Amino acid sequence: MAKAPAKPEATDEAPAGKSKKTLFIIIGAVVVLLAGGGGAAAWFLTREPSSHHEEKKAEPAKPPVFVTLENFTVNLTPDEGAEGDKYLQTALTLQVPEEKDAEELKLRMPQVRSRILLLLSSKKASDLSNEPGKTKLAKDIMTEVNKPFEANAEAQKVTGVFFTSLVIQ
Repeated sequence: MAKAPAKPEATDEAPAGKSKKTLFIIIGAVVVLLAGGGGAAAWFLTREPSSHHEEKKAEPAKPPVFVTLENFTVNLTPDEGAEGDKYLQTALTLQVPEEKDAEELKLRMPQVRSRILLLLSSKKASDLSNEPGKTKLAKDIMTEVNKPFEANAEAQKVTGVFFTSLVIQ
């Protein structure tokens, strides 16, 4: 008969062991879930926004704004030892950031043309005979046109000078 009371004791221990195992499994699962959630939160908070979201925020590129100038014909400064006069005939287009800048240039066109004519007539044919000379001329034109027209006035915003025609005779 002594064996009969032993069985209930064994059954009492078995459920207690199972409940401790279950408790450890539940605690372990909670720890894994918390760690995974924390890692996911850190990943979402520290990653850079995707390009998809940036595209929505970024403004679409504005089309360039161009101001076409009438042709220029000037006498070039004579090269030393050169015979005869040299002429430059060129057509230019100026690029500005916005339409309002183009309108401002159009209002000041006599001044713009005067500055460019004076600059062109100061050049020698040899200065403009190669690509680096023409590139320098474009930069010089941009510098001249971007100077303020009046004291304490804002400078123009010409961002590019393009030759649409350039003939030296």
